Amino acid sequence: MAEVATSARTSGPSSAMPDQLLVVVDPVARRTDGESVRIAKDVLSAGASSTKVCLPDGPEEFARALRRRGSRRPVVVGDDRALLRAVGLLHRHRELAACALSVVPVGPVLGLTRSLGLPSGAVAAARAVLDGTERRLDLLVDDSDGVVLGAVGIPPVGAAEGEHGDDGMGLGGETGPGGSRSTSASARPWLRTCQSLVRTLASSRPVRAAAATGSAGPSRLRVEVDGVTLVDLDQPVEGVSVMPGAGGVAEVEVRPLPVGAEAAPLTARGRTVTVSGAHFRYRADAVVSGPVGTRTWVVREGAWGLTLPAG
Repeated sequence: MAEVATSARTSGPSSAMPDQLLVVVDPVARRTDGESVRIAKDVLSAGASSTKVCLPDGPEEFARALRRRGSRRPVVVGDDRALLRAVGLLHRHRELAACALSVVPVGPVLGLTRSLGLPSGAVAAARAVLDGTERRLDLLVDDSDGVVLGAVGIPPVGAAEGEHGDDGMGLGGETGPGGSRSTSASARPWLRTCQSLVRTLASSRPVRAAAATGSAGPSRLRVEVDGVTLVDLDQPVEGVSVMPGAGGVAEVEVRPLPVGAEAAPLTARGRTVTVSGAHFRYRADAVVSGPVGTRTWVVREGAWGLTLPAG
């Protein structure tokens, strides 16, 4: 671990209840917006009774810091992928029920943190960590023990290279917006030329590329919600979305492929959702997974806690 810093603040009799924090700063956040990281650390250190700051260089150090948090409340400074990694680690160690996470969103991929209601500015987000309240949120858990906080999308529309698997969680190689590598093509004319050639070749073979990746074009999938078939293999679909809804159920939407007239989306709500058929890829929050032949998601009601602004 690159650095571990601890700060303590003495509290007078009229001070609020002491709060001991473990601040884990994602390396991508440090590289992409070091100023916001500095501001967040300053606000947290000034507002908590004791703050321990960890600067992991990789996933093993990130996991080690969380495991050794003791009684400290964990605060993740990073983007969607850092949040997903933290929730996934706590879920695999069966510690989500007893551990509320706090997040200061910093980094290139922030759609999920915004949708969860976290402030976007470093000062406001750090103040929410100190003054906010814990809210219990539903979680989707799949049959490979993966977690989904926001939504599942099939096919993974808008997926970029570098977002697949663990390396896309903000703890592997350096990434830029959308998970793409941050190496500057403008600084290397030969690289820009090669990239242009690759894009030209790829666009000339759309059918073959779609078939190889499973990420474009209509799919034939069976979608079952609580054991009831919503759509079967004989109906091509343009897309499927699954997300945690209110009351411990998932919201499912299937968009059939229009034939002649526009086809209305099919919707359902349930606790268990199974998608099967031809091998498909899917996007779960900020991570693209697959291809798989079948995947089942189960809703866990109130499974994880997140500190959100009070009120």
